Amino acid sequence: MSQGSGKGGASFLPRQCPTENRNGLIVGCTLVRATGTAEREAAIEMLKTERKRNPLKRITVGADKGYDVRSYVDFCRSIAITPHVAARKKGSAIDNRTIRSIGYKMSQVRRKMVEEPFGWVKTIGNFRRSRFFCLARTGFAFYIVHGSI
Repeated sequence: MSQGSGKGGASFLPRQCPTENRNGLIVGCTLVRATGTAEREAAIEMLKTERKRNPLKRITVGADKGYDVRSYVDFCRSIAITPHVAARKKGSAIDNRTIRSIGYKMSQVRRKMVEEPFGWVKTIGNFRRSRFFCLARTGFAFYIVHGSI
């Protein structure tokens, strides 16, 4: 978003779009205001909703290195979700038992599929840049574009 004279730019676009590992379809999405931890907070809310919807189902969640934080990993484990977070080289919150598992390795390969819908949104949905300045209108356009893909 461009910045006017004497005004700070507003950034909304930390967006969450979890995809299904088998086919890459978007299963939910949310748009939040950027705060530094907004993506993890939004992911936690989406995981709570998913756990309520499927209380007995075994769930794994894949994420990039930005989610390799002790609080996020501990939260996932507390609600019986296995975190398949890309491990940092030093000081990772993911234990070696998880990293060595076959499911973790498969999840890291499939995690790259998450980027495909973002490419579609930019090219097909013409949502490379938002045309709106407020979160409500940007969010509305975001849900329309993501819902159609």
